[in-house]
Amino acid sequence: MSDVDCDFRPVRAEQRWQFEPCGDSCIVVVFASLFSAQANRRAVAFSATLHDLLARGLLGGVTDVIPAMVSVGVHYAPPIIARLYPELLPYDAIAQVLENALTQQHNLARITPKRLEIPVCYEGDYAPDLLDIANACAITPNEVIAAHSGQWVDVLMVGFAPGHPYIGMHEPALKLTRRAVPRTLVTRGSVGLANCQSVIYPTDLPGGWNIVGRTPLSMFSPANQPPCLLSGGDQVRFVPITAREFEQLAGAQR
Repeated sequence: MSDVDCDFRPVRAEQRWQFEPCGDSCIVVVFASLFSAQANRRAVAFSATLHDLLARGLLGGVTDVIPAMVSVGVHYAPPIIARLYPELLPYDAIAQVLENALTQQHNLARITPKRLEIPVCYEGDYAPDLLDIANACAITPNEVIAAHSGQWVDVLMVGFAPGHPYIGMHEPALKLTRRAVPRTLVTRGSVGLANCQSVIYPTDLPGGWNIVGRTPLSMFSPANQPPCLLSGGDQVRFVPITAREFEQLAGAQR
Protein backbone atom coordinates (compact mmCIF):
# COMPACT_ATOMS: atom_id res chain seq x y z
CA MET A 1 0.00 0.00 0.00
CA SER A 2 1.49 3.33 -1.00
CA ASP A 3 1.79 6.25 1.39
CA VAL A 4 -1.06 8.75 1.56
CA ASP A 5 -0.27 12.44 1.76
CA CYS A 6 -1.40 14.27 4.90
CA ASP A 7 -2.97 17.09 2.90
CA PHE A 8 -5.91 15.03 1.68
CA ARG A 9 -8.77 16.68 -0.12
CA PRO A 10 -12.47 16.67 0.82
CA VAL A 11 -14.94 14.89 -1.43
CA ARG A 12 -17.59 17.09 -3.01
CA ALA A 13 -21.14 16.13 -2.10
CA GLU A 14 -22.06 15.53 -5.76
CA GLN A 15 -19.13 13.17 -6.41
CA ARG A 16 -20.35 9.63 -7.12
CA TRP A 17 -18.47 6.44 -7.69
CA GLN A 18 -17.16 4.37 -10.55
CA PHE A 19 -16.81 0.67 -11.27
CA GLU A 20 -13.59 -0.92 -12.45
CA PRO A 21 -13.15 -4.57 -13.53
CA CYS A 22 -10.40 -6.55 -11.82
CA GLY A 23 -10.00 -9.81 -13.71
CA ASP A 24 -13.05 -11.81 -14.73
CA SER A 25 -14.56 -12.30 -11.26
CA CYS A 26 -14.02 -9.08 -9.32
CA ILE A 27 -15.39 -5.56 -9.59
CA VAL A 28 -13.97 -2.59 -7.68
CA VAL A 29 -16.19 0.25 -6.49
CA VAL A 30 -14.03 3.41 -6.37
CA PHE A 31 -15.24 6.40 -4.35
CA ALA A 32 -12.38 8.82 -5.06
CA SER A 33 -9.18 9.06 -7.07
CA LEU A 34 -7.34 10.57 -4.09
CA PHE A 35 -7.55 9.74 -0.41
CA SER A 36 -10.00 11.63 1.77
CA ALA A 37 -11.53 10.86 5.14
CA GLN A 38 -14.99 11.11 3.60
CA ALA A 39 -14.22 8.65 0.81
CA ASN A 40 -12.64 6.25 3.28
CA ARG A 41 -15.71 6.31 5.51
CA ARG A 42 -17.96 5.83 2.51
CA ALA A 43 -15.97 2.74 1.51
CA VAL A 44 -16.17 1.40 5.07
CA ALA A 45 -19.93 1.99 5.23
CA PHE A 46 -20.57 0.40 1.84
CA SER A 47 -18.47 -2.62 2.75
CA ALA A 48 -20.48 -3.02 5.96
CA THR A 49 -23.71 -2.79 3.95
CA LEU A 50 -22.58 -5.51 1.55
CA HIS A 51 -21.44 -7.78 4.40
CA ASP A 52 -24.86 -7.33 5.99
CA LEU A 53 -26.61 -8.22 2.72
CA LEU A 54 -24.34 -11.26 2.33
CA ALA A 55 -25.15 -12.44 5.85
CA ARG A 56 -28.86 -12.23 5.03
CA GLY A 57 -28.44 -14.17 1.79
CA LEU A 58 -29.33 -11.18 -0.38
CA LEU A 59 -26.20 -11.06 -2.55
CA GLY A 60 -26.37 -14.25 -4.55
CA GLY A 61 -23.17 -14.98 -6.44
CA VAL A 62 -20.99 -12.65 -4.35
CA THR A 63 -18.17 -14.58 -2.70
CA ASP A 64 -16.20 -11.90 -0.84
CA VAL A 65 -16.14 -8.17 -0.06
CA ILE A 66 -12.77 -6.48 0.52
CA PRO A 67 -12.66 -2.81 1.65
CA ALA A 68 -9.58 -0.70 0.92
CA MET A 69 -8.71 2.97 1.50
CA VAL A 70 -11.26 4.55 -0.85
CA SER A 71 -12.62 1.52 -2.69
CA VAL A 72 -14.34 -1.81 -2.16
CA GLY A 73 -13.49 -4.98 -4.09
CA VAL A 74 -16.41 -7.32 -4.69
CA HIS A 75 -15.57 -10.87 -5.76
CA TYR A 76 -18.27 -12.86 -7.51
CA ALA A 77 -18.85 -16.20 -9.23
CA PRO A 78 -19.70 -15.50 -12.91
CA PRO A 79 -21.57 -18.84 -13.47
CA ILE A 80 -23.90 -18.10 -10.55
CA ILE A 81 -24.41 -14.48 -11.61
CA ALA A 82 -25.16 -15.68 -15.17
CA ARG A 83 -27.88 -18.01 -13.86
CA LEU A 84 -29.41 -15.32 -11.67
CA TYR A 85 -29.34 -12.63 -14.38
CA PRO A 86 -29.40 -14.47 -17.74
CA GLU A 87 -30.27 -11.34 -19.69
CA LEU A 88 -27.00 -9.59 -18.74
CA LEU A 89 -23.29 -10.31 -18.86
CA PRO A 90 -22.05 -11.21 -15.35
CA TYR A 91 -20.01 -8.02 -14.99
CA ASP A 92 -22.92 -5.81 -16.08
CA ALA A 93 -25.25 -7.67 -13.75
CA ILE A 94 -23.07 -7.32 -10.65
CA ALA A 95 -22.47 -3.66 -11.50
CA GLN A 96 -26.23 -3.12 -11.60
CA VAL A 97 -26.71 -4.87 -8.25
CA LEU A 98 -24.07 -2.63 -6.67
CA GLU A 99 -25.46 0.48 -8.35
CA ASN A 100 -28.86 -0.28 -6.82
CA ALA A 101 -27.31 -0.72 -3.38
CA LEU A 102 -25.40 2.54 -3.70
CA THR A 103 -28.34 4.61 -4.87
CA GLN A 104 -30.51 3.43 -1.97
CA GLN A 105 -28.70 5.72 0.46
CA HIS A 106 -31.00 4.89 3.36
CA ASN A 107 -29.85 1.27 3.18
CA LEU A 108 -26.17 2.10 3.75
CA ALA A 109 -24.95 0.73 7.06
CA ARG A 110 -24.73 3.12 9.98
CA ILE A 111 -21.25 2.64 11.39
CA THR A 112 -20.75 3.02 15.13
CA PRO A 113 -16.96 3.04 15.48
CA LYS A 114 -15.46 0.52 17.87
CA ARG A 115 -12.95 2.37 20.06
CA LEU A 116 -9.84 0.69 21.42
CA GLU A 117 -6.85 2.03 23.31
CA ILE A 118 -3.56 0.55 22.06
CA PRO A 119 -0.74 0.53 24.65
CA VAL A 120 2.61 1.44 23.06
CA CYS A 121 6.09 1.49 24.55
CA TYR A 122 8.12 4.35 23.06
CA GLU A 123 11.31 3.47 24.97
CA GLY A 124 14.73 2.09 23.99
CA ASP A 125 14.80 -0.93 21.69
CA TYR A 126 11.01 -0.80 21.35
CA ALA A 127 11.35 2.52 19.47
CA PRO A 128 14.52 2.24 17.37
CA ASP A 129 13.58 5.12 15.01
CA LEU A 130 12.18 7.59 17.54
CA LEU A 131 15.15 9.95 17.41
CA ASP A 132 15.31 9.82 13.61
CA ILE A 133 11.57 10.56 13.46
CA ALA A 134 12.03 13.54 15.77
CA ASN A 135 14.88 14.89 13.67
CA ALA A 136 12.95 14.43 10.42
CA CYS A 137 9.91 16.22 11.86
CA ALA A 138 12.01 18.94 13.55
CA ILE A 139 10.46 18.27 16.95
CA THR A 140 11.63 16.54 20.12
CA PRO A 141 11.09 12.82 20.84
CA ASN A 142 8.61 13.74 23.58
CA GLU A 143 6.70 15.88 21.11
CA VAL A 144 6.61 12.94 18.68
CA ILE A 145 5.11 10.75 21.41
CA ALA A 146 2.61 13.44 22.40
CA ALA A 147 1.50 13.96 18.81
CA HIS A 148 1.27 10.23 18.11
CA SER A 149 -0.76 9.45 21.21
CA GLY A 150 -2.73 12.66 21.54
CA GLN A 151 -5.89 11.89 19.58
CA TRP A 152 -8.30 9.23 18.43
CA VAL A 153 -7.55 8.17 14.85
CA ASP A 154 -9.37 6.00 12.34
CA VAL A 155 -8.48 2.51 11.20
CA LEU A 156 -8.51 3.23 7.47
CA MET A 157 -8.19 -0.37 6.29
CA VAL A 158 -6.60 -3.73 7.08
CA GLY A 159 -4.30 -5.19 4.44
CA PHE A 160 -0.79 -6.10 3.24
CA ALA A 161 -0.79 -8.97 5.78
CA PRO A 162 -3.55 -10.51 7.94
CA GLY A 163 -4.42 -8.13 10.75
CA HIS A 164 -2.11 -5.35 9.47
CA PRO A 165 -3.98 -2.04 10.05
CA TYR A 166 -3.42 1.32 8.40
CA ILE A 167 -4.30 4.04 10.91
CA GLY A 168 -4.65 7.81 10.44
CA MET A 169 -4.56 10.57 9.88
CA HIS A 170 -2.17 11.98 12.48
CA GLU A 171 -1.52 15.69 12.73
CA PRO A 172 0.77 17.25 10.06
CA ALA A 173 3.67 17.46 12.54
CA LEU A 174 4.17 13.72 11.92
CA LYS A 175 4.59 13.99 8.17
CA LEU A 176 7.69 12.10 7.10
CA THR A 177 8.50 9.54 4.44
CA ARG A 178 9.19 5.87 4.94
CA ARG A 179 12.76 4.68 5.43
CA ALA A 180 15.04 4.86 2.40
CA VAL A 181 16.21 1.30 3.09
CA PRO A 182 13.51 -1.10 4.39
CA ARG A 183 14.31 -3.59 7.12
CA THR A 184 14.31 -7.26 6.21
CA LEU A 185 12.70 -8.03 9.58
CA VAL A 186 10.43 -5.91 11.75
CA THR A 187 9.36 -7.37 15.09
CA ARG A 188 5.75 -8.33 15.68
CA GLY A 189 3.80 -5.54 17.41
CA SER A 190 6.05 -2.77 16.08
CA VAL A 191 4.20 0.48 15.36
CA GLY A 192 5.39 2.11 12.15
CA LEU A 193 4.94 5.77 11.22
CA ALA A 194 5.02 7.55 7.84
CA ASN A 195 3.06 10.31 6.09
CA CYS A 196 0.77 10.93 9.07
CA GLN A 197 -0.25 7.27 9.20
CA SER A 198 0.63 4.40 11.51
CA VAL A 199 0.74 0.68 10.88
CA ILE A 200 1.08 -2.17 13.36
CA TYR A 201 2.99 -5.26 12.28
CA PRO A 202 0.88 -8.32 13.19
CA THR A 203 3.84 -10.69 12.90
CA ASP A 204 7.55 -10.55 12.10
CA LEU A 205 7.68 -9.06 8.61
CA PRO A 206 9.91 -7.01 6.32
CA GLY A 207 8.96 -3.36 6.19
CA GLY A 208 10.06 0.20 5.54
CA TRP A 209 8.04 2.21 8.05
CA ASN A 210 9.76 4.22 10.78
CA ILE A 211 9.35 2.31 14.05
CA VAL A 212 8.06 4.70 16.71
CA GLY A 213 7.20 2.08 19.35
CA ARG A 214 5.79 -1.37 19.99
CA THR A 215 2.54 -2.73 21.40
CA PRO A 216 2.17 -5.98 23.34
CA LEU A 217 -1.30 -6.54 21.87
CA SER A 218 -1.79 -9.22 19.23
CA MET A 219 -3.22 -7.86 15.98
CA PHE A 220 -4.06 -11.25 14.47
CA SER A 221 -4.87 -14.70 15.83
CA PRO A 222 -6.56 -17.39 13.72
CA ALA A 223 -8.03 -18.84 16.94
CA ASN A 224 -9.97 -15.65 17.69
CA GLN A 225 -13.30 -14.69 16.19
CA PRO A 226 -12.89 -12.38 14.44
CA PRO A 227 -9.19 -13.16 13.90
CA CYS A 228 -8.20 -9.50 13.39
CA LEU A 229 -8.20 -7.20 16.41
CA LEU A 230 -8.98 -4.14 14.27
CA SER A 231 -11.23 -3.50 11.28
CA GLY A 232 -11.73 -0.57 8.92
CA GLY A 233 -13.95 2.02 10.60
CA ASP A 234 -12.65 1.37 14.12
CA GLN A 235 -10.97 4.15 16.07
CA VAL A 236 -7.84 3.81 18.17
CA ARG A 237 -5.79 5.92 20.55
CA PHE A 238 -2.19 5.05 21.31
CA VAL A 239 -1.42 5.08 25.05
CA PRO A 240 2.23 5.40 26.19
CA ILE A 241 3.45 2.67 28.56
CA THR A 242 6.82 1.90 30.14
CA ALA A 243 9.05 -1.01 29.19
CA ARG A 244 8.09 -2.71 32.46
CA GLU A 245 4.39 -2.33 31.68
CA PHE A 246 5.04 -3.71 28.19
CA GLU A 247 6.61 -6.86 29.61
CA GLN A 248 3.78 -7.32 32.10
CA LEU A 249 1.11 -6.97 29.40
CA ALA A 250 3.02 -9.20 26.99
CA GLY A 251 3.37 -11.87 29.66
CA ALA A 252 -0.35 -11.74 30.44
CA GLN A 253 -1.16 -12.53 26.79
CA ARG A 254 1.05 -15.62 26.55
